[in-house]
Amino acid sequence: MKPARVRFAPSPTGHMHLGSARTALYDYLLAKQTGGQFILRIEDTDQKRYVKGAEQELIDGMRWLGLEWDEGPDVGGEYGPYRQSERKEIYQKYARQLIENDHAFYCFCTQDRLQKVREEQISNKIQAKYDGTCRNISLDEADKRIKNGESYVIRFKMPKTGTTSVHDHLRGNIVVENNTLDDSIIVKSDGLALYHLAAPVDDHLMKITHVLRGSEWLPTFPLHSLIHRAFGWEEPVWVHLSVFLKPSGKGKMSKREAIDLAKDGKSIFIKDLLELGYLPEAIINWIALMGWSYDDHTEFFLMNDLIEKFNLEKLNPSPAAINFTKFDYFNGLHIRNLSIPELSERIKPFFLEKGIFPSEEKLHMLTPIIQERLQTLDDAPDLAGFLFEEEITVNCDDLIAKNTTQSESLMILKEIYEIISKFPDVKHTTLETPMRELVEKLGYKPGQVFGILRVAVTGRMISPPLFESMEIIGREKVISRITGAIRLLEA
Repeated sequence: MKPARVRFAPSPTGHMHLGSARTALYDYLLAKQTGGQFILRIEDTDQKRYVKGAEQELIDGMRWLGLEWDEGPDVGGEYGPYRQSERKEIYQKYARQLIENDHAFYCFCTQDRLQKVREEQISNKIQAKYDGTCRNISLDEADKRIKNGESYVIRFKMPKTGTTSVHDHLRGNIVVENNTLDDSIIVKSDGLALYHLAAPVDDHLMKITHVLRGSEWLPTFPLHSLIHRAFGWEEPVWVHLSVFLKPSGKGKMSKREAIDLAKDGKSIFIKDLLELGYLPEAIINWIALMGWSYDDHTEFFLMNDLIEKFNLEKLNPSPAAINFTKFDYFNGLHIRNLSIPELSERIKPFFLEKGIFPSEEKLHMLTPIIQERLQTLDDAPDLAGFLFEEEITVNCDDLIAKNTTQSESLMILKEIYEIISKFPDVKHTTLETPMRELVEKLGYKPGQVFGILRVAVTGRMISPPLFESMEIIGREKVISRITGAIRLLEA
């Protein structure tokens, strides 16, 4: 393929979600694979829905996912500006050109009139759409009315007879009857262009070769294609991606579902996934496979793998249900793929968030013994945060091993103390052999002896590997805690 110029064009109207991230990923992969350019364009013409801070969240989320762009609002480029709100005059110029070439017209209809027409159409069981009142007003008359201060919008003049055929790369040719098409507004009364005009103009001026976007744009696909044709421009390759379904597979996934997901600790928003302890590598791996596959068995992909293997021909237009169980699985795989120093750095903020401040040395000691057990990064403090606590609470009943009496468990604990107190450290390489020899000497099962020791030094019946945990806790605390447990049993 020739180098592709692709654009990710989000609207800053809320949190960045999985659907947006997948579109951005596919754009990025296509650009990198072909030696092309990946462009970030902010489509902020809908000022009523604009959410303060949303653009920065998008930028932060993209960078966290590793999707760096070649051109954009913060890095510049030859085809800027890259915010549509800064391109108003450009759209007005092209809108006027459409009008002069009889492909668009000024519409002076009031909202009240349009509402009445719509209600009549619905009551007569007619398709609700613009009735064409201003469609044939001459340009001279329109200009006079505008000069007199009359409010207007600009509508694209759709063909009324015959059919329009448009081509989607995934779905093939799509043919629509022209009498079903509406004369859509392309410039609002405030002079700001709608997406329907702004996107085609920008795609042409920015030399976009492929437009990847969600299948929710299929209903207006003929409009966008016809606007390109009205200008005589070459159309990009259109790719309408599959829709995401709810985890149940019943119905389209939407932002409204996020409230219910949050109750179960799940989210479709990138910002939340970061805070929940998911890795960007896992998100990329997961969403890449929701609409694309390399073969019928390869599942684990890093970004470089995806750049090498991604192919538009293997995209699947069928809806994909969001599977959080699969997501957790991928997150575990990518956690175990990290080096110990890298994983240590990633879990550190989650300890700090919980008010736990492990030293770099202790964190590096801890990481390898919990790496296999982590499903998300925020599991780390719950799994091992207690190892850094100054004081622990021990349940006396838990110190009595299964099938032993209080006095037997006390004796075992005293024997353990005698061995550990003789050594200058509590490294697992120092203690494991003499402790296993003690098990053989006493004639109890390892689970009984080590279970008593585990409760004494951690306060828990389940913990990361015992001897490695003791090394992290430190000799002074270990001996102090065993002494405290002995007193507890004696009492």
